[in-house]
Amino acid sequence: MSRSAAPVIQYLRQLEERGQTHVNVNEEARRILREFYLRARNAPASPVLPSAPATQAVERPKPSPSTETPSEELVASGNSPAEKIASLRQQIAHWPPLLQLKNLRKTMVFSVGDPEADIMLVGEAPGYDEERLVEPFVGKAGQKLDGILKAMGVERSAVYISNIVKFRPAMPNQTTNNRKPTREEIEACLPFIREEVKVVAPKVIIALGGTAAHALLDCDDPVGKMRGRFHRYLGIPLRVTYHPSYILHNEATTEKRKLWEDMLSVMDLLGMPVSEKQRRYFLPKSS
Repeated sequence: MSRSAAPVIQYLRQLEERGQTHVNVNEEARRILREFYLRARNAPASPVLPSAPATQAVERPKPSPSTETPSEELVASGNSPAEKIASLRQQIAHWPPLLQLKNLRKTMVFSVGDPEADIMLVGEAPGYDEERLVEPFVGKAGQKLDGILKAMGVERSAVYISNIVKFRPAMPNQTTNNRKPTREEIEACLPFIREEVKVVAPKVIIALGGTAAHALLDCDDPVGKMRGRFHRYLGIPLRVTYHPSYILHNEATTEKRKLWEDMLSVMDLLGMPVSEKQRRYFLPKSS
């Protein structure tokens, strides 16, 4: 055992013996614990050190044997979908593949909405506004998405919204500017979106933009080639469409119509009522 880590381990064991199950951990303590973990991972096997990062999961109600040592085994525990999503949210804070990455910011933006929804929407990663408000799709692209849902006759609270990557990708001298996540960052987070799909068990998934579609379908085709038909992910119909931010930067009616056609196909799949007015959105007006 490292001499520097020994007092920490001893102190945590004393707390455990007293029946204490929660530990308040500030940012400095998190940094130190993360360093202990990474140092242990790169060193010869040690029976004690790898357990340190588990203390970062300060919201965990109880310790369990399966989480005493950081593991790449992901389990959505709980009796209800809401509890299972909450357990995934807690586990990502000390997920080993993410702890090794240095280019993601610290604020977690996990998901929002109904964990038993029929419709699940997946984007790429949180941006400035999402990080600030700790909720996916709340900036200008989020407002555009809300408008799309409203046109479908669906409340935002009735769908489940998530991102492939749960932390905002970092950049030098970053302010409001954002970047797409790297393949490494996507791979580290993919197990979580997979488990989310299993928990929510939606009737349809909507991949918003190329990054989400490429991650879920393991391909690199352009969105224009992937949209217009249903794919499948874990046996669930998946529709690829343009990211709302693309529509913000491309106001062409033809592009809006393409996105809307994807939404109409989702509504038809779910047996939702579609009015003639809805079907004609963004079509050329007859003279």
